[in-house]
Amino acid sequence: MRLRNLLVALVLGSALAISGCIAGISNHKDAVIGTAGVTITKPATASQHFGPVEVCMTLNGYTAEPAKNGVNEGKGHHHLLIDDLALPNFNMPLAKDANHVHMGDGSTCKKLDLTPGLHTIKAVFAKGNHVPYNPGVTDTIYVYVGHIN
Repeated sequence: MRLRNLLVALVLGSALAISGCIAGISNHKDAVIGTAGVTITKPATASQHFGPVEVCMTLNGYTAEPAKNGVNEGKGHHHLLIDDLALPNFNMPLAKDANHVHMGDGSTCKKLDLTPGLHTIKAVFAKGNHVPYNPGVTDTIYVYVGHIN
């Protein structure tokens, strides 16, 4: 009986640990459905792609507009952080380089040419001055890009 209870506890503990890891990797949602936030609606997390990856976001409680409109409460534009798992500094403008894509035109979708392999994509919604909202308005997914034959 003790051995059986030990095995059950071991199996349940392992299952919980594995499901927690998968949940943390597969679809990290900082925005909760029904509350203010951003959600990456395309592509699905853990999806596989061959060629450009189109990333689309929706907002709840915020409005996307071009950065040139300035800083307007509740409004701003999207940024995509590629393979950067660290949370940004919410008091500083986001970087702009190959791994930090600004969508300052107010668009909600962007095609990304990613190298083959596993990639994380973090959406960060920021004000017109490129400073993220604090607390952060973010969502994170991961995708796999395969080789094109």
